[in-house]
Amino acid sequence: MNLENPLSPTPAANRLRNLLVAIAAILLTTALFFGFQAQQSSTSLDAVAAAASPIDVALANDKPTTIEFYADWCTSCQSMAADNLSLEKEYSDRMNFVMLNIDNTKWLPEVTKYRVDGIPRFIFLDSANQAIGDSTGAIPRAIMAANIEAAIADQALPHNSISSDRTSSISEPKAADISQPRDHGKQPA
Repeated sequence: MNLENPLSPTPAANRLRNLLVAIAAILLTTALFFGFQAQQSSTSLDAVAAAASPIDVALANDKPTTIEFYADWCTSCQSMAADNLSLEKEYSDRMNFVMLNIDNTKWLPEVTKYRVDGIPRFIFLDSANQAIGDSTGAIPRAIMAANIEAAIADQALPHNSISSDRTSSISEPKAADISQPRDHGKQPA
């Protein structure tokens, strides 16, 4: 009497199935690996940082400066790397470009000074090293170029989150209304 299940596969069929699953897994892993490699920007943040000026050099010359606060793990920073490198190459004779990695604690004073609360964060300084503008987040190349050109021309930045007069537009509070509900409709005395 044979107690084996007639529907169960033979050992040879099991080995063949396992081999096919292993080959499919290897092919899928290889395809995913090369797919992710193709999606990544050909320009790395390391290349942009290598082309950038050291902050002490940038602050010591008479050119305006763009400081980018970034992190290697920041996908928005990575997506902007190629554009930022091309902007550095195009404008580096008239503008300083500084890259500060927020994961490096040596830049904590700058992170605090410029109130970096998101990345990428761009701080625009005039030739006297005064903050004239800032932007946070992924910024299209055309907007970055417009801000850079304005900073070079010593003009107000067209795309800026710092107000040009650096003061609040809030006015003095109005005097409190001291009328009472029952005063409504009374004639003035």
